[in-house]
Amino acid sequence: MTTLEIVLILVGSFFGGFVNAIAGGGGLVSLPVMLSVFPDAPLPSIFGTTKSAMVWGTAWAARSYAVHVSVSWRRLVPALVMAVSGGFIGAWLLTCFQSEWLRKVLPVLLGCVFLYTLASRQFGREHSPTYPQKYETLLAGVIAFFLGVYDGFFGPGTGSFFVFFFVRFLGHDFLHASAAAKALNVATNAAAICVFTWSGDIWWILVAPMAVVNIVGAGLGTAVAFRRGSGFVRNVFLAVIGALILKTGIDAYF
Repeated sequence: MTTLEIVLILVGSFFGGFVNAIAGGGGLVSLPVMLSVFPDAPLPSIFGTTKSAMVWGTAWAARSYAVHVSVSWRRLVPALVMAVSGGFIGAWLLTCFQSEWLRKVLPVLLGCVFLYTLASRQFGREHSPTYPQKYETLLAGVIAFFLGVYDGFFGPGTGSFFVFFFVRFLGHDFLHASAAAKALNVATNAAAICVFTWSGDIWWILVAPMAVVNIVGAGLGTAVAFRRGSGFVRNVFLAVIGALILKTGIDAYF
């Protein structure tokens, strides 16, 4: 690798942590950089290395959100278990099958998320949980499992999907949804990393420096999110989803 390529990787990891801490979708930044530097590398190596670095920033953001935002861990723990299970299954599937077909489906799904969020001006501005504890725990577990499978198998936009589903189906505001999303994203990433480690697909020499700058980016991102509130997080969420639609649409159809 050249010095320029190393710098690009570190900058991508920093901004990936920053964006991910606010609204999810940090892979929008870090994955394209990795793919451009290593265009011929196998996808499990790219995903495994990126996840192994990004998980540290996500964990830092999850800790920060837990300090500043009230999180019902009693409701979230079963979802964490389901997220880990889904992450294992998804990562294992990636080592067995190609995920290319998802490239064409993803822009359409993201488009639906974007239009729904844009049309609902009060969407995610107030925290008013929809269901009693038992039902919220069950639904959160279902969401966590399927997004865990998706994250292990493909990945882009997982954090943003977590935020959207927790706002749409559980009645959380964007700050509370982001807090839960960070914790669940750590779980899905950790499970996938275990699988990629076992299959020897992680480039550990890159993980440490990428993780350090990712944590710095995540720290700055959470500070901005807390200072500006749910309305700001919603706007960043829309910007991230819009950029994801553009990027994944170009990758899939052009």
